[in-house]
Amino acid sequence: MVQLNINGRSQQVDVEPDTPLLWVIREQVGLTGTKYGCGVAQCGACTVHIDGEPVRSCSMPVSAAAGKRITTIEGLSRDGSHPVQKAWAELDVPQCGYCQSGQIMAAAALLGKKPQPTDKDIDEAMTNICRCGTYQRIRAAVHIAAGTAKAGGSIIHMAADTARADDFAAHTDHATEA
Repeated sequence: MVQLNINGRSQQVDVEPDTPLLWVIREQVGLTGTKYGCGVAQCGACTVHIDGEPVRSCSMPVSAAAGKRITTIEGLSRDGSHPVQKAWAELDVPQCGYCQSGQIMAAAALLGKKPQPTDKDIDEAMTNICRCGTYQRIRAAVHIAAGTAKAGGSIIHMAADTARADDFAAHTDHATEA
C-alpha cells in the first residue's frame, strides 16, 4: 500500500512501488485530466506538481511521491478560476487540447516561482510539447496570468486580437452562410 496526498486528499493505493505515478492518478484514483503522451517524460502531457514543482508523472514511480503533496489539473482550482486557466480561456490557447493540462500545470509552477516572468523565463520553463504549435498563445497566456501583458503591439495583443478576430470571423461566417 502506498499513501498519497493528491489534491489535498489522502489516498491509499494498492500498487507496486515502481508503478508510474501517472497510472495511479488515472487508473487507481480516477483523475483523468493528466494525460499520457509519450511515456518517456519528453512531451509533458503528464505534468503534475509534486510539492509545487512540475514533474512528468509518466516516469516517476509512485513510491517517490509518497508523503509529498501531489497536485493535478483537477486540483489547480475547482472551478477553472486559477489565473492560468482563465488566461488560457481568454486567449483560446488550445487547438486539439490534449497537451493543455500539462501546459497549464507547467505555467502555474513557473508563476509560483517567478510571478512576473520574461519571455526568456517562459521559453526556458515551458518545455512541454504542443503538436498544434500554440506556443505564441501559450507565452501570451502566461503573461496575461502574470499580469505582465505589454501595451499595444506585443505578441500578447497580437495573439489576443487574433483569437478575438478568429472568434469574430467564425461567428460572422456562420451569419453570412444563413
